Amino acid sequence: MRYHFYTADVFTDRAFGGNPLAVFPDGPGLSSEQMRRVARELNLSETVFVFPAELPRHTRRLRIFTPSAELPFAGHPTIGTAHVLASIGEIPLERDVTNIVFEEGVGPVPVTIRAQDGRPVFAQLAAARLPEFGPPPPPPETIAMTLSLRPSDLLRAEAGPQAVSCGVPFLFVPVRDREAIRRVRVNREQWERFFSSYWAPHLYVFAYDAELNGSSLRARMFAPALGIEEDPATGAAATALAGYLGVRDGRSDATLRWRIEQGFEMGRPSILHVEADKRGGAIISIRVGGASVLVSDGTMEVPDLA
Repeated sequence: MRYHFYTADVFTDRAFGGNPLAVFPDGPGLSSEQMRRVARELNLSETVFVFPAELPRHTRRLRIFTPSAELPFAGHPTIGTAHVLASIGEIPLERDVTNIVFEEGVGPVPVTIRAQDGRPVFAQLAAARLPEFGPPPPPPETIAMTLSLRPSDLLRAEAGPQAVSCGVPFLFVPVRDREAIRRVRVNREQWERFFSSYWAPHLYVFAYDAELNGSSLRARMFAPALGIEEDPATGAAATALAGYLGVRDGRSDATLRWRIEQGFEMGRPSILHVEADKRGGAIISIRVGGASVLVSDGTMEVPDLA
């Protein structure tokens, strides 16, 4: 049977930047195994299959696949799917701001779509889960060796590595500068030995040394466990990063904001806008948003696997 799909570049305002995404707006009829095979065939960071919502007050249900696994939540597929469905008229945009809710594996995910002249220009998700902090990571020397860095490249103490999850767990590794970011190469043998069974096997390396005016930090993300050697823009990581950064910010009652550069070393520049609300010293909500661009559409013949 033939299925229509669209591709979009997410967390960018121009084609061939950001993080590519495939969206199949009409998922019913596809089995889990067919969806896995389609995601492997396309070989993008994520492919989304859209289904009717289970609850009438929600907009759609999403199933999100990497080339090797299904995810309970991911940021760039959520943002990109909102943009695609709004662009093709599946989500009506009757006002400058439209609020929707996607059902995902982590639960309901609220999304706000901003429009201009009836077209979507920005989408922002609200994290369905607040940050969960994982067990201590391997020693800094092991982390550095796995990333092909020197131990002196890593920040330490309270500013050091920590595992955090808002649905997908990441190990956040702050380093000295963009030069260290540029040198990162994941040593797969060391990753298999020390991180493949760790609570947070996905490695997110960042530096408080952004390139563009207005940006807060530069980042790269590596997820061998998901079949992703490097990801150009990672919304799920950005939500968890807000937890990492938010607990280290001394303000008790504030809305914290960060602008993240990612994907530059891959030739796919991406910009992610992140917000966290703190009340009484606790993080009570996290939001991640960005622009997207519709790039292509087509059809795929998906064979029956029965």
